[in-house]
Amino acid sequence: MYIGNAILVAIVVAVVAVALYFWIGDMTEYLDEMYIWIITIACLVLFLTYLVVGPIVFYNRYRYKIDDERIDVRRGILIIRRTMVPIERVHQVEVTRGPINNMLGLANVDVTTAGGVARIEYLELEQAEEIAKHLNSLVNKIVKGMRNDQ
Repeated sequence: MYIGNAILVAIVVAVVAVALYFWIGDMTEYLDEMYIWIITIACLVLFLTYLVVGPIVFYNRYRYKIDDERIDVRRGILIIRRTMVPIERVHQVEVTRGPINNMLGLANVDVTTAGGVARIEYLELEQAEEIAKHLNSLVNKIVKGMRNDQ
């Protein structure tokens, strides 16, 4: 999470630096140059605070639960988003790894439904594969049950 946030902050700082470089002359007509720098530094402090505090808050609020009925994922920093996916609605289960996750030995489990994708993030690779295997067996059990009923 820290690496991802650091990349985000670096991109935002670069965009702001380029914007200030090109537009600071135009902005001084409307604002004193000191106010422009105060606003810029305040934004930088907010982004750096997010970089440090964001992952801690996210980690403390992040939860997932899988049972025979549903997958329940709760995540967020300021706004808590809860995603509940009934097992019978699952179309595909996939283990994904980006370059940062690859370096750290982590993986995500993406659960695809007709309505979108629910993601269980920041799992150790073995745990992610075990969760994917468990979810696939639950889905297969439901599909076999539906075939037997017909």
